[in-house]
Formats: sequence, structure tokens, C-alpha cells
Amino acid sequence: MTHSATRCRGPIDRRSFLKIGGLSLGALSSGLSPDLAGLLAAEAAGEALDKDFSVILFWANGGPSHLETFDMKPEAPAEYRGEFRPISTNVPGMDICELLPNLARMGEKYSIVRSLFHNRNEHSGGTCRFLSGYTPKAANPADAEYPELGSVVAKRLEDQVEDIPLFVANTKFYGGGPAYLGAAYSAFMPNSNSITSSGANRYDPVPLFGAKDGQLSARETALASLRKRNSLLSEFDVFRRELDRSGSMDALDKFRRRAVAMLTSPRTARAFDLTKEPESVHQRYGKTHWGRSLLLSRRLVEHGARFVQMQATFRLKKENGRTSNWDDHSVNADIFKAYRERMPVFDQAVPALINDLYDRGLNEKVLFIFCGEFGRTPKIRHQDKATKRPGRDHWARSMSIFLSGGGLKMGQVIGATNSRGEDPVRRVMNSNCLLSTVYRRFGVNTEHHFFDNTGRPVPILTDGEPISELL
Repeated sequence: MTHSATRCRGPIDRRSFLKIGGLSLGALSSGLSPDLAGLLAAEAAGEALDKDFSVILFWANGGPSHLETFDMKPEAPAEYRGEFRPISTNVPGMDICELLPNLARMGEKYSIVRSLFHNRNEHSGGTCRFLSGYTPKAANPADAEYPELGSVVAKRLEDQVEDIPLFVANTKFYGGGPAYLGAAYSAFMPNSNSITSSGANRYDPVPLFGAKDGQLSARETALASLRKRNSLLSEFDVFRRELDRSGSMDALDKFRRRAVAMLTSPRTARAFDLTKEPESVHQRYGKTHWGRSLLLSRRLVEHGARFVQMQATFRLKKENGRTSNWDDHSVNADIFKAYRERMPVFDQAVPALINDLYDRGLNEKVLFIFCGEFGRTPKIRHQDKATKRPGRDHWARSMSIFLSGGGLKMGQVIGATNSRGEDPVRRVMNSNCLLSTVYRRFGVNTEHHFFDNTGRPVPILTDGEPISELL
């Protein structure tokens, strides 16, 4: 990427300033100097944003095991291959775990990437690295040091919709967040729980759906979000004083009104209302945390949300594990008992969503992604001295990514790891390649830069090519 000098265009009038987004909510929350240069650079680069494309990210926080899901090694020694066997899908050459028989019957509707890697082996660092494309400086950052994928999408697409949140999540990821983009580009989270960013791994799953059988009224939506965004008020007040000097006070009020209007709109209320779905649909997805979450995710993208992310937390039985995420160390869970409990629920909810997207013609415009911050160690460990139960540790050197829809090419396996699942050996790809693919579908130019808190220009990505096999 190059940052060539350009001739100053001179002063701009108030109408032009508003048009380019200089008074966006994000600009107000991230500092007193709007990202004018970045906006003009994106315009010059011919960024063509897709007005319809959306993503549902089902995030297996803690790190799912590739060897118990989509990259099994039945010929490896017993201390590597584990207890489960692969089964064939209806796509020749595509094998997945035997615990996923429903998914096995619909292999033409998804693709698996088996050869991604990155360089951070701890939860929050891995999350920040995976979802931002940058390696954080801190060892275990509670908050992202660089903007996560959903926040970047919300920033770049902010002018496309005004009456529904663009970026929605059930709760904040450990190591996630908008970083220097500012709080306005964090996800809208009606029921967020701060413990999800603390490094704790025993909290109950956080619902995105409301307490009244999935119904979240417009008033509840607005109040929940506005309470979570109180931190913006002091920033607004600083900007208010600055704007007063230029006589542009009405601009700030406009964007406050816009935020409230979005969060109290009938469109937002309808999107969150799961009671509008027939009982047969609820049964198909399953009346579980995952079933309801993915059904609501589908409703949100149908109503205009552009990025919906869900933590795929799951409360295990006490005899199977003590955690609610996918951090299946021996000290946390018996990894095989955990997967026997967890995967049948996955194998109902995820196929239901995929079939729903295809049946509704949304598979061309909605991309479903299932992954976590890394994979698990190929060699099984038994660190828990009391139980001697089996587990696997963190492993950023290889991982599997599951994708469906999004107008991408489905029904294929891309890349491969070695015979023990340790390292990619074919089609080796930095995890930024996945981000680059998603940004390409959104029409976001990854050479576009934002300014961090020191005023330094930072491109969305510095490396990573879109995965050509998917495009």
C-alpha cells in the first residue's frame, strides 16, 4: 500500500462535509478530527460497497478442535486421532466428524478451509489477531488493539441504513472491540455481559434474544443500547464544545437523534421478535441457545443487519466439563464427552440455518462462518491429575474454517494439514486470507486506512489475499 501525496482540495462547505460522513457517529466518538483523508482515498480507489451482503459469524470462543470436527486424522496414532471416526458427506472427498450426520447430507451447501494459521496462541490475543488481521502488542488484551471485522464493516457501511443496527452481537468477545474506531462502532448488544471479556470461561451463554420468549420490544432495545453507550456522552460533550465554535451544533444533535431513531424503530423491533416465527421453524432449529440464536441471526440479516456475531457458548453437564466455551483442556473438560454433548445440538441448529438461507434465496447474499480463534493441539493431553481425562490445548498453527453461502463456491475442501493435523501442507494461508475474502464480498477496500489514537494511518489489512477457490 502506498500513501501518495494529493493536492489539498481546499475548504469544503457544510453540505459536502455531511455528505462524506464527516459528522458520522463514529467520527464524533473517536476524536475531533474526522477521517476525511481516508474517506477521499477510498473514493479515489473506487470502493464499491455491496448493499445487500451480510455475514453471520458463529464464533466458537475458546478454540474448536479441527480434529474433532472438519479435519479428522483416522490413520494417525491413537494419541492424535481421538475417539471419533470420519464419515463421508454427499460430496466426494469431503469427510467430517461422525457426530455431524445432518451436515454430512448437505456437503454441497458449504465449504471447509483446512489450512489457515496465525501466530497468537492465547485466547484474547488470538481473537484480536484473527478478527483484526493484526498481532496485538499485549499478551492478553481484554479489548482489541485493532478494530475487529464487524466494527470495520459497521464503519465502512454506516451510511447504508439508518433504522437498524448494522453490527449486532450477543456479547463482546475477549480480545474483540472497535479499538480506535470508537465506541460507536462496537456491536449493538442487548444483553451483553462484561464477564465475556474478562478471560473467565465458566459464564452462562449470553442470549441475543429477549426474555419474553424471544421478543425484544423497541423500547427495551433502545434502553439497553443507550445504557451501554453512556460512555459516549462525555465524548459527545467535548465535541459539542468544539462544534459550538464553528456554529455546527445542529449536526451533533442530528446524529444523536439518528442513533435513538435506529434503536427505537419498528424495523429493529420486528427483527428481534422471534414470536413471529412459526412453531415448525422453532422446532427445526431447536429450542436451544444455539437454535434460537441462529434463528434470530437469520431474522436480523433479513431485516438489514450486515454483521451478526454470536458466541457459540454451551453449558456442559458437570460430569463432562466445567466450562461453557470450547477451551477443552484436560483441566476444563473431557474433550470427547464434551463433543458428544455439544455436537448433536450443533448438527441441528447449523443445518437448519443453512437450509433456511438456501430456501429463502439468501445463500447468495448471506455468508455463514463457523470458527474460533485457533485450533487445538493434535496430540491429546492429560494434565488433570485428578481425573486424567483427555483434552487438547491451544494451537494456532492450524485450524479449520466452515463457511456456507455468501455467493461463494460451496461443496469443496480447500487446503490440507499433515498426517497428524499439526501444520498446513497444501494451500497454506495466513488467517488474513479469510478476512480479505469477507472484505472483498462486502466491497471494502482493504487498503483503506483509519487513523489510530496517535494519528497514525493504519490500513484495514497489510497482507492476505482473498481465497481464490471461494470466489
